[in-house]
Amino acid sequence: MGRIADRLAELGLELPSPFAPPPGVEFPFALVKVSGNMGYVSGHLPVDGSDVLMTGRVGDGGLSLEQGQEAARLTGLSIFASLEQELGDLDRVTGWVKALGLVQCAPGFDKPPAVINGFTDLVLDVWGPDAGRHARSAIGAAQLPFDVPVEVEAIVALS
Repeated sequence: MGRIADRLAELGLELPSPFAPPPGVEFPFALVKVSGNMGYVSGHLPVDGSDVLMTGRVGDGGLSLEQGQEAARLTGLSIFASLEQELGDLDRVTGWVKALGLVQCAPGFDKPPAVINGFTDLVLDVWGPDAGRHARSAIGAAQLPFDVPVEVEAIVALS
């Protein structure tokens, strides 16, 4: 096992199945596109394969801030699974460069950055403060695919 796999095990985390389209949906794009020493990760959702793990809107009484953070964390694990599938080894990710998080939230909900902290905190826990620290944006959205509360895309540096 590699360093990142060991760290995931140490934290008691298991990766879900890589993101897969639900029946009747096709992905005409790569989940992870490698170009040179960079990996570009398409928007991911809180899923295990094609199974959606969380749905709902944050901040309207449907989902709490903490539940939104858990959705962001689950989305991070989905991203890790797709990276592992594409790269063969998560140790090839030498740094997290940029992330964009979208939060399906109620009008007036002004805490999308706090929700996406669930993703950022996971990356920092697994990769550490040097390789895990990334630039980030977090935006509230009226609607996300399959009614999920969070979508995250990212750019990573590769060896």
